[in-house]
Amino acid sequence: MPAPAPAVTPARPAPAPSTALNRTLAVTVVGTVMAVLDMTIVNVALRRLSQSFGASLQTIQWTATAYTLALAAVVPTAAWAMARIGAKRTYMTALTLFTLGSLLAACAWDAGSLIAFRAVQGLGGGLLQPVGMAMVMGAADRSRLGRAMAVGGLPVLVGPVAGPVLGGWLVDAASWHWIFLVNLPVGALALALALRLLPPDTPANGPGKTTARLDLPGLLMLSPGLALLLYGLSRGGERGDFGAPGALVPTLAGAALAVAFVRRALTASAPLLDLRLLRDRTFAAGAGTLALFTCGYFGSMLLGPLYWQQVRGLSATATGLLGTPVGLVVGVTMQIAARRIDRVAPRRLIPAGIAVAALGMALLAWQSGVPGVAAWRMVASAMVMGVGTGMVLMPTMTTASRELPGERLPAASTALSIDSQLGASVGTAVLSVVLGSAGMHPSGFRTAYAVAAALLALAALPALRLPGRGHAR
Repeated sequence: MPAPAPAVTPARPAPAPSTALNRTLAVTVVGTVMAVLDMTIVNVALRRLSQSFGASLQTIQWTATAYTLALAAVVPTAAWAMARIGAKRTYMTALTLFTLGSLLAACAWDAGSLIAFRAVQGLGGGLLQPVGMAMVMGAADRSRLGRAMAVGGLPVLVGPVAGPVLGGWLVDAASWHWIFLVNLPVGALALALALRLLPPDTPANGPGKTTARLDLPGLLMLSPGLALLLYGLSRGGERGDFGAPGALVPTLAGAALAVAFVRRALTASAPLLDLRLLRDRTFAAGAGTLALFTCGYFGSMLLGPLYWQQVRGLSATATGLLGTPVGLVVGVTMQIAARRIDRVAPRRLIPAGIAVAALGMALLAWQSGVPGVAAWRMVASAMVMGVGTGMVLMPTMTTASRELPGERLPAASTALSIDSQLGASVGTAVLSVVLGSAGMHPSGFRTAYAVAAALLALAALPALRLPGRGHAR
């Protein structure tokens, strides 16, 4: 009598592509909302933190600088970490670090401990965007990538609108501790969703797989290089003098390490970051567009709050409220444009958005130079700029990565994250110097906004090399 066949447990069917995408979006949106809200909330609370710790505002601003430097140091490892331990584990590690850093920051006892704990947050925050973007790209059908990226861009709508208002209320009604404690329930929810909804990671050393090796020489060049470069740029921007040793030395050292990394990345068999992606014309054009556009757009974000408070004498709360319409316009336009990019030629949509954004920034330059100009005119000009911004950011990211093979998406998302971070940092430093040289008066802001408009306009040059036909459906 033959032995009975062993019982076979039926394998759990894989979720349908649309279901897997929706689950991935649910996780990444919650995680990204937490990170975006945190950045906008902390910026509003810097003055209160300075008072609470008895430290200078310049010292407290290191809470933002430490976060940025930690972020820059960890972003280059995103692609390797996804290959080594899987996207799900990497994303959950990032959420854990960010939530833990939030708890530690809420328990800070002096400015030094707060700065250190913000760096822990930055280690987590630096992985959230590239890993989340790579998971969305991998789960989305290429013909619907624009729609998926539009949903993934919802935090851009929520953060700038809700962050300043929520941060001001928490600081005024409770205490500064709550600007960090508010992240704990959101982080716990994101972790629970990630554990439940994200598909399991494929073992790196399974059949047909090879264990991903860390390009340690590349890491020792790129991560310190980015951190030193951003530090030097921020110091030069703060002091209005890039020739000072405190700014020049780290900037040159960071640039030298970055150049050395580029040389290695183009010759090594398994580099930390695959710069061969730039041989793809569409990816290179998208990366160039993002670099110049984020330089002008994110760099200009320091101008509005300074104008309203220094020139017009408004409170921080009023300044945040005046920025709300702009955040809404950017977010709503982004939702529409990111869906349209699935059908419209990028070479038509994105340069048009750049032109609208540059026009809005030029209007801001003109209006800000008029003493006592009506507030609604400034807000309306900023809203025009916001419409153009919504037409550019997410559609450009979608276009740059749409046609790449799946195995290159982690490297692509990491490269685009570094690209945007560097562009924003360079723009902030440049416009800080311009404003500091011209002076914080109407004509000084006019000059700074005009430079920002020129940077936006320059983004049209690489954008004109984007595909001239819509995605085939």
